[in-house]
Amino acid sequence: MVAPTDSKRKVLGRLSLPERTFVADALRTETVGGVLLLVAAIAALIWANTPLKDSYETVRDFHIGPGALGLDLSLQHWAADGLLAVFFFVAGIELKRELVAGDLRDPKAAALPVIAAICGMAVPALVYTLVNTAGGGSLDGWAVPTATDIAFALAVLAVIGTSLPSALRAFLLTLAVVDDLFAIMIIAIFFTSDLNFAALGGAVIGLAVFWLLLRKGVRGWYVYVPLGLVIWGLMYNSGVHATIAGVAMGLMLRCHRQEGERHAPGEHIEHLVRPLSAGLAVPLFALFSAGVAVSGGALGDVFTQPETLGVVLGLVVGKAVGIFGGTWLAARFTKAELNEDLAWPDVFAVASLAGIGFTVSLLIGELAFSEDPALTDEVKAAVLVGSLTAAVVSGILLKMRNAKYRAMWEDEERDEDLDGIPDIYEQDNPEYHLRMAAIYEKKAAEHRRRAQLASGTSDGGHGPA
Repeated sequence: MVAPTDSKRKVLGRLSLPERTFVADALRTETVGGVLLLVAAIAALIWANTPLKDSYETVRDFHIGPGALGLDLSLQHWAADGLLAVFFFVAGIELKRELVAGDLRDPKAAALPVIAAICGMAVPALVYTLVNTAGGGSLDGWAVPTATDIAFALAVLAVIGTSLPSALRAFLLTLAVVDDLFAIMIIAIFFTSDLNFAALGGAVIGLAVFWLLLRKGVRGWYVYVPLGLVIWGLMYNSGVHATIAGVAMGLMLRCHRQEGERHAPGEHIEHLVRPLSAGLAVPLFALFSAGVAVSGGALGDVFTQPETLGVVLGLVVGKAVGIFGGTWLAARFTKAELNEDLAWPDVFAVASLAGIGFTVSLLIGELAFSEDPALTDEVKAAVLVGSLTAAVVSGILLKMRNAKYRAMWEDEERDEDLDGIPDIYEQDNPEYHLRMAAIYEKKAAEHRRRAQLASGTSDGGHGPA
């Protein structure tokens, strides 16, 4: 699989080696976190649908925290407002890195995933709106089916055992990053309650201090962690959703490398915090948010109420159609060619996988219907049904092409000269070909030696006694 010699831009073309390495490291952690997320969601569903369901509600609604600071919150709220701030902190770093060092720094390269992500959010919102307009439902939940849960999607890939080539995985990751950006904007704009300007001003001052300390090169977690907690507490009390504090701090970190640096500060901190986000924060949020009563009647209601039907159709149909359509249109009007090793059905399969909108969809569902607990639980059930359906559909589509994906993955991983760099990235390096020539010559010499030994044995076996 040799790199194309023409200069025409490719849709889902091969990643650069540094980008491929970063994507592989990031997705490895997210995959483990996704499996934990699946376990937590299943545990929550079992806990909430057994005779122990009263204990689930008791634990979930247990309040803890300093009331004098306005932080006497239930464990469910601590998970949604506190732990998810860590998740959005990592999302902020990812976005900053993509803007300054990743694919999004080049407007031409960024156009396709950004257009695909925007269409992948607009079409589900449109599907929800149409369903609820026709059915007389509430339009408050239009944003619920717009999100993609990258960890859950990768967990599905791990469960079904498919090996997506790096270009498709990077496309999925970039979609999720842009998704997170717009989800953050939606939460900040549409789900901000009455503002407390004193607390908001304090949060802004705290962020300014955070930024100044970073620019002065001040180091030490014992400085930034307490400051971050103060900023988070002020943001929560301001009426702006507290997760915005995490995003803002993540965006302030420097993600470009200076001379002599192996890793930018943002990359280093992301490497440290991502396991905490994927392995603890998001699974605990799922544990306290995914526990909804699931019965035959409840599942039937998902497909009869306009709000819940809009969520399911938005995730399953809207996401796939939006991302696929946006990708095709971007390629069509920029005259970019699809990677010759892939086909448009591959793009549709990944678009279907993006219909898994678990974590952020649950969060937005809680915010959108906070005044109606019964409808909140029904919308959560719809998110679970929609995400599960998208997982099954995409799993079937991806499994049909798994042999092709595995062959591409093996090509990307092959390193016959054992120099730590995949051979596919060294086709234009003369030293690589000289090393390979020496390896093949050594193998040829060994085969000649074995042939001579075999020939001698054969002659000896037919000679006179």
